[in-house]
Amino acid sequence: MRKIKNPWLNKEGYNCFGCAPENPIGLHMHFYEDGEQVVSYWQPQQHFQGWIGTLHGGIIGTLIDETAGWVVTRKLQTAGMTSRLNVSFRKPISSEDPQLTIRAWIANRKRNFVEIHVTVENDQKEICAEADVTYFAMGEEKAREMGFSHCDVEEEQFFPF
Repeated sequence: MRKIKNPWLNKEGYNCFGCAPENPIGLHMHFYEDGEQVVSYWQPQQHFQGWIGTLHGGIIGTLIDETAGWVVTRKLQTAGMTSRLNVSFRKPISSEDPQLTIRAWIANRKRNFVEIHVTVENDQKEICAEADVTYFAMGEEKAREMGFSHCDVEEEQFFPF
C-alpha cells in the first residue's frame, strides 16, 4: 500500500473540505493505493457528530464522495465531478470510533461515466455504510484547465495499523 501524493497541494485557491490539509474546518483526509482500491483511514471527532455520539450522515457522505473522487484522480489520472451519490447507511458510526476505513474501487465505466463502489468500516471492521457513486471523468484538456496534470504515489510502503 502506497500513499497517494496530493496533486492539488500548492494550487492557488485549493481549500477542499475533504482533503485540503490547511482547511481549518476540513476533514484532512489522506489516501492510499492498495491494488485496485483507494483507501482512507480517518478518525472521527466530536464536532462532526449529528446526534449525540453519532457521526453526522453528511460527513459520512462526504467521506464516501471524497474517496470516490480520489479513485478518479489516481486510477484514471484525471479530474472529475460527482454525478450521483447513492448511500446506504447500515449501522450508526460512533463519533468516538478510533478509526474508520473507507475503501473505493471502480465497479463499471461507460465512456466518461465511472461507477465507483465505496464502503465505510468502523474500527471493528463492520461495514456501516456503502455507496454507489457515479463520477463524470473529465477529458484531458478540461482536467488541465482545472490544474490537474498527474497523480503519483510515494515510494515507501504504508502498513495499516
